[in-house]
Amino acid sequence: MPHGIETGLIERITPMVRDLCVERARALPDLHYADVRVEVAEGKYAGSENGESKSSGDDYGFAFGVRVIAGSRMRAPGYFGRGLGAADVPQLARILEDGLLAAYRRAMANAEMKAEVRGKFGALGDALGDTRLHPVQVRQEIVPAVFEVDPRTVALGEMQSFTTDVSRRVAASQRAVAYNYISTLTQLSRELFASSEGALIDQSFALTQGMCYVVATGSDNSQELYDVTGHQRGWEILTGGVSEPMIELQPFPEFSLAMAADAAELSAAPALVAPPGEVTVVTDPHYNTLLSHEIVGHPVELDRGLKMETAYAGRSWLLRSLDDTQLGKRIASPLVTAFSDPALPGYGHYAYDHEGTPARRVVHIDRGVFTGFMNSRQTAAVFGGDPNGHWKATDASLVPLVRMSTTVFAGGQHDADDLIRDVDRGYYLVGHRTPSIAESRENFRISA
Repeated sequence: MPHGIETGLIERITPMVRDLCVERARALPDLHYADVRVEVAEGKYAGSENGESKSSGDDYGFAFGVRVIAGSRMRAPGYFGRGLGAADVPQLARILEDGLLAAYRRAMANAEMKAEVRGKFGALGDALGDTRLHPVQVRQEIVPAVFEVDPRTVALGEMQSFTTDVSRRVAASQRAVAYNYISTLTQLSRELFASSEGALIDQSFALTQGMCYVVATGSDNSQELYDVTGHQRGWEILTGGVSEPMIELQPFPEFSLAMAADAAELSAAPALVAPPGEVTVVTDPHYNTLLSHEIVGHPVELDRGLKMETAYAGRSWLLRSLDDTQLGKRIASPLVTAFSDPALPGYGHYAYDHEGTPARRVVHIDRGVFTGFMNSRQTAAVFGGDPNGHWKATDASLVPLVRMSTTVFAGGQHDADDLIRDVDRGYYLVGHRTPSIAESRENFRISA
């Protein structure tokens, strides 16, 4: 169903957004920096429950966000963001300018209050400093999406039929399967970033994924499993799977049937009796992915380390203060190397983050030694080091945070079969269930 908003809108408004940042913003007194983000997404989804069609839809997302750094006695940030609709398009230039002015007023008020507090509290007030951004190379670039089947061309009826068929096949595949829910999604999004420094970046992303949730019952228990498969590609990945040098994905029907078989097998398995002492455990790549995300990725987000999101998400044991960090210290086995790399394919792939910083690999653990954080321009200016392009938001109307791109353990030198063969008695953990993690991420338990 036509909804009046298309990703092509980004191309039409680019000159207006550029002029807003370069001409209008620069003319505001005591404004030191401004950027504007506009995002348009077109997506479709379908859901089926126990072989019956449950829901489907064709919708869009449209939003913008503004950041300003301004002030006379001190510098401080101000933000403004909101969701938009088709009725806003004729007035978009005025709406964006109003957003810029709102962010500017907030930045000026924040800066003045910061200066007043700094003057009142003596040595304690010295903890308040100017908000500054580490310099980056200013780029102008268009980055297209990658797909074989354009998400915008997929018929909603075809999606619903495909999704329902997968649900029916899952229901019929195992007698133990008591319930299943299957959903699919395909979308194309386009993001525009412009700054008063002259950056102008237009990035597009295709995303397609399928989710399988299944409940299987045994003689004395029930087991529920769910998982998602997807990639930054078009509808073709669900029907045909993915075979790339770094990503291998089954077609979605086979993926879902394998999950149903796993759930049925698990529901029939005897309960595990915990061993009395320590034993060797080998973890599979799926488990290791959650481990790298939760235990490596989150504590190396520098805004978390600098206590900027303590009340929101917690702190990091890797940085207790600017004078007490784990940088250069051994925190893991010499066999462990971990890094974040937006250039890797998958969900975390992008060329530029949401402040226009060219994305690059950052090594967090090098053969057991802690070497660095993911950062933003602001956190890099505070802590030191070059920005590495990890300031991201899930929606243009939201203030970005330092977040992971693709965070992984580097591959080792040992063959996986040899690794398992060397274990006389132990356990092989497959998949993952529930993580329970300390606030500063120094202790954790993850079930499988």
